[in-house]
Amino acid sequence: MGTARVNPSSSTVFVPGSGEENPVRAAYITSLESQISSLRDELATVYKTQGQNAQRLLAMNETLREKEELSRVDSENLRKSRDEIVTLRKKVDQHNELMAEKDRTAQILHDEINTLQLELSQIEERNSQLGKDNAKLLQRWLDAKQAEVNKMNEANEFYEDMQSRRQEVTNSTPDSGASAEENAEVQSLSESGNEEEKEESGAATTKDGTPSPPETGVSQTPNG
Repeated sequence: MGTARVNPSSSTVFVPGSGEENPVRAAYITSLESQISSLRDELATVYKTQGQNAQRLLAMNETLREKEELSRVDSENLRKSRDEIVTLRKKVDQHNELMAEKDRTAQILHDEINTLQLELSQIEERNSQLGKDNAKLLQRWLDAKQAEVNKMNEANEFYEDMQSRRQEVTNSTPDSGASAEENAEVQSLSESGNEEEKEESGAATTKDGTPSPPETGVSQTPNG
């Protein structure tokens, strides 16, 4: 009995050396045919699975391509966002520098305002003192003018009194010598009164003839 050999192009198995039907051979052939059918089914399943895997691979490649495109877009957006962050940081730094400069300027202005307020208070205090001094000087000048007026009134009254006495003497006695002496006395008194009046008036007038207050011991400031 020879060995069995499988024909690739046929589903039957030939056993050389025997032409008669053998149950063992038939069973063997049936077993081989069953195995071949099972292998064909498995091969078809493999082909089917391979096709499904190819479809899944194509779908996964398409998904991967879409994901890569999304990743590229996200990367571009991330790059733009980073550029915007850098730009915004520069703007923030510039803004902080500008605010610091404004703070320094505000501090300088605040110091200048404090200095000006101090100077203003000093000037106001000095002006107040000058106003008081001027009021005192004006009052003293008015008092001096009033004193001069009183002296002038007294001199006029004395002159009128002497004139009336001279007139009485002239009317009572015809003595020319006594009248001359009395006239000389009256004239002398009148001239002395006028000289005192001129001296006092000259001391209280300025170059343009307007009256000025007398000198006092109050020292004037550079602004007064």
